[in-house]
Amino acid sequence: MQVIIFDDHKRSAFYPITLSRSTGDLRCGILKLRQRLEKCFSNEESTTININQILLPLYHERHPDWQINQTVDGNKLYLNSRIKVSGDLIKQIKALKSNCALVSADVVIAANLDTAEINVTDTSVVLPSNTALISSELDLYESISDIIHDNARMLVWDFDHYFYDQDNFFETEPGVTVLHPYNVWISEGVTLSPGVVLDASEGPIILDEGVKVMPNAVLCGPLYIGKKTLIKIGAKIYGNTSIGPICKIGGEIEGSIIQAYSNKQHDGFLGHAYIGEWVNLGADTNNSDLKNTYKNVAFYSYPHMGKIDSGSQFLGCIIGDHSKTGINCSINTGTVIGIGCNLWGQGLISDFVPDFSWGESGKLSPYRLQAFCETARTVKQRRSLCFSVTETELYHNIYSMEK
Repeated sequence: MQVIIFDDHKRSAFYPITLSRSTGDLRCGILKLRQRLEKCFSNEESTTININQILLPLYHERHPDWQINQTVDGNKLYLNSRIKVSGDLIKQIKALKSNCALVSADVVIAANLDTAEINVTDTSVVLPSNTALISSELDLYESISDIIHDNARMLVWDFDHYFYDQDNFFETEPGVTVLHPYNVWISEGVTLSPGVVLDASEGPIILDEGVKVMPNAVLCGPLYIGKKTLIKIGAKIYGNTSIGPICKIGGEIEGSIIQAYSNKQHDGFLGHAYIGEWVNLGADTNNSDLKNTYKNVAFYSYPHMGKIDSGSQFLGCIIGDHSKTGINCSINTGTVIGIGCNLWGQGLISDFVPDFSWGESGKLSPYRLQAFCETARTVKQRRSLCFSVTETELYHNIYSMEK
């Protein structure tokens, strides 16, 4: 059976992070949403992904061997990329018979079909009229806030299902303290310096290939550190945190997700936040993740063009790709910063910073697209990577859309 993972009409609910990627490429736990669905359902067969047309050229460039927006013959299992994986949901999906669909309200969770149409506007599945609908109360992710607050559960899920039995290169140097070593998984090429503490008493710690942890850093589970990420001297990383590959991390982090290639090297607190790629947080940048009133935090929603309730007392900031903060920046609770922003100054950054903004809080100007592209090109060149023509065109399209 061919597995087809599709983004639906709710992709915009995850802006600004999904302005430049598929919903399925959001990280939650150790894996991305798409990767987890492939492991649960693909049975090593090839997987097709259906994504928005604006992303298509970039995905073809980066993943030439992927099947993207392709029609395949035969029986197909359609899976919504927003699926919140659980044991019950996996059982329900695997029990689907031909020409049946699992739905929540009017949203397709999964469908076992021979033929189906794909909405060309948002890549949602359009069910044939003869499809048998099976109602489910199981959840889909509705926003970035949902993903942040499900991260702890998925860290444990991924460890138990995909990492616990893998080859473990658990070796530590003298001076490294490990609590609950059976909850610690270390890949090849990991370097742990004297004074490092790995405290897995509250959940697993996974250090992926090539991670380097400098002296006196304290890492608490559940926690995932991605490939070739550097943890700086004296860093304090609390549980429920996922850090993607090739990041540089220092200071204090709690309950947060960082996609990849982003830097928070210096002192400062980052809590219950979601950070995209190529983000740089200046020295002593701090965010609040709890209101003094202890009420639920509201945050800006792109589809609603205004704030919505996160349903939680804890929510820090959401920062899109290629955004930067200067030294000593303060970010208020529930702040959403769009892609391509360059922010500095002593004023409190709060509420919503539109994509491609430049300046101090309260004195923002539109970031000139050419200047943005020049900076992005320089940043990627420092990692021996190219800010390609295709990538440039994507940001031109996003810029035009935002205007």
